[in-house]
Amino acid sequence: MRNKEHYALKQRHMSLTPREHEVLTLAISGMLNKQIAAELGVSEITVKVHRRRVMEKMQVRSVAELVRAVERLTNSQPAE
Repeated sequence: MRNKEHYALKQRHMSLTPREHEVLTLAISGMLNKQIAAELGVSEITVKVHRRRVMEKMQVRSVAELVRAVERLTNSQPAE
């Protein structure tokens, strides 16, 4: 991944709130909204709102794209 792309992806990831990070982590682990809601002690609607915001901020349209974006962040370093 090129430096510019890596930096932009990292900035988008860093823009997430702590709760959005929690929802992101649980969502990419394969949990359903209902399961995430139970885990976090919030309503399913609240989880849906957080997931929508995560998807918007990370500029992805599916959970599969979200997983790939997080993998790119964790498995790559910016080129020197």
